[in-house]
Amino acid sequence: MSAHHHIQSTPEDDADLARWDDDGAPPAQPRSSPAAWLRVGAELGDRLVALSGRQDLLVTCRPGPRSGAPAAYFPTLGEVEFDARLFAPLQPHEIHPRIVGDEDRYPAAWGVFVHEAAHAAHSVWTAPAGANPRVVEAALLLEESRVEGAHLITRPTDRTYLRTSARTLVMPDIAHPTLQGIEQAAAAAALILGRRDVGILDAGETRAVAELCEKVLGQDLLTTLTSIWTAAHQCADYDATTMLAHGQQWSDALDAAAPALPVPEGLSDLLSGAVKVVMDHAAATDAADLAAQDAAANAMASRSKAQAQDRAQRARQRRKAAATAKSVFNARSTTVHPDGTPAPSGNPVTGTRRPTAAEQSAAARLSRALRAAAYRERTEERTTSPTPPGRLNMRAALARDAQRAAGSVPTAEPFTHTRRRNSPTPPLRVGIAVDVSGSMRAACKPVASAAWIVARAAALTDPDSRTATIAYDRHLTALTRPTHRAPERVTTFDATGGHHNLAHAIDALDHGLELSRPGAGRLLVIVTDAHYGSDETAQAVTRVKQLTTAGCAVLQLTLTAESRHLPGTTLLHLPQPSSAPAAIAKAATDAIRRTR
Repeated sequence: MSAHHHIQSTPEDDADLARWDDDGAPPAQPRSSPAAWLRVGAELGDRLVALSGRQDLLVTCRPGPRSGAPAAYFPTLGEVEFDARLFAPLQPHEIHPRIVGDEDRYPAAWGVFVHEAAHAAHSVWTAPAGANPRVVEAALLLEESRVEGAHLITRPTDRTYLRTSARTLVMPDIAHPTLQGIEQAAAAAALILGRRDVGILDAGETRAVAELCEKVLGQDLLTTLTSIWTAAHQCADYDATTMLAHGQQWSDALDAAAPALPVPEGLSDLLSGAVKVVMDHAAATDAADLAAQDAAANAMASRSKAQAQDRAQRARQRRKAAATAKSVFNARSTTVHPDGTPAPSGNPVTGTRRPTAAEQSAAARLSRALRAAAYRERTEERTTSPTPPGRLNMRAALARDAQRAAGSVPTAEPFTHTRRRNSPTPPLRVGIAVDVSGSMRAACKPVASAAWIVARAAALTDPDSRTATIAYDRHLTALTRPTHRAPERVTTFDATGGHHNLAHAIDALDHGLELSRPGAGRLLVIVTDAHYGSDETAQAVTRVKQLTTAGCAVLQLTLTAESRHLPGTTLLHLPQPSSAPAAIAKAATDAIRRTR
């Protein structure tokens, strides 16, 4: 059995340990071996194919490259050298350039890489042996903005990265210039204003450098230099002669103007300050653009999430409506709760009776009116052809003979054929929701009569037509069910209930009759005084809006002047309850007439 010895530390011991843990030196950084950067360089080489269109280049990535520059392209070696320190503070195992989109984690480094890719794709001219080094240097200076402009033509989305590369590449050249005096100011103009003219930087961002260069170089010389780099931007990738000619023009313009131009004191500091202002403005613009993109992406994500939630809510509502319809339209017409469970009491149905002669006559008249409203004329489709069958058009026949006689290909079609097709008559869907709370007793007899008349007329009009009637208070009761058979007897009911549940009644009628589905004459009739609570009204109005948006007509019948109007419905006030059957019949006829 092993023993574990516990040693209690003292404050002095803790202090000694702390001194060992922190001896005042910077915290140790994990070391990255050159081999770890080989994978990064290989993956950069894979992406370079898409950026430059070349497959013959090698990318080497190492801390502290031999060129001393952040990155360099060696055309004779077919190599792009990249300084691994541009990825700081990321370590090699955190960098995966092969994954598209990973570059967004290191935009500055990727911008420099895109710049070198532009050189690899477009800096394909070489200076001949014996060329003036100063002219070659001037041509290479013009090449900086030329290759970026050419790269933007084929890959405009890389503009953001080229803007970040300008901050990485230009500032060291300005802070540690290889040129002095007027030539230094001219080089700053070529690097900054040249990028402005190819669309990398904006005019407002480069105003500080433009004003300083105009002050130092003079307007005439700056205009001349601008025309030179503008012409260089149009030069072909292989045209070494033209590029060297532009380099010669650049050197000649500086030689001619330099003796007359005084060099301001502290020119390097002035240029560094102006370029820093430009880069700060560019960084602020990029940050604002990125923030706007993030805001747009967040808004789109929020909108997509809201739409998904809305679809899910509608799906839940449809499932719930299906369950409600199944429970309400039961074979025994029992009263149920909105959740589908049977209600122990409160059935408003008082019995059934035989329809009167007036009701039978009204059903027959409504059936004839519905058939007339549903009738659609036959459609005619006329086609022409060069051969029978069809009716011969003599003018087209003579034109065809004339074309044939002239030696041209006949295009006239002298035979006309008319095809007539019968248009299907649309079926009818009518749902009636009647309020059976205590204040609606006067509507019981006329609505019972109207429900039978409409159901009978719809069944006689079209076998696909269906109607249904639901009485609602806090519970739901089916007075007529959505079947294809005409009801034989009139279901009578009374209004003694309390509260209201119109929303679930609409759900049951919508699902049972497919009121939200186009292709039929659809009508929902709500017989109510609409004395509801705020929640009851809001739920009902939401359902009504969904139906009207789907193209279903919604009619509200009221019997008293104290009735309220449900928003979204067509309100029809009936001082005489006995006129309800005629009003519902007219609304049903109008609904099927408007169906297309």
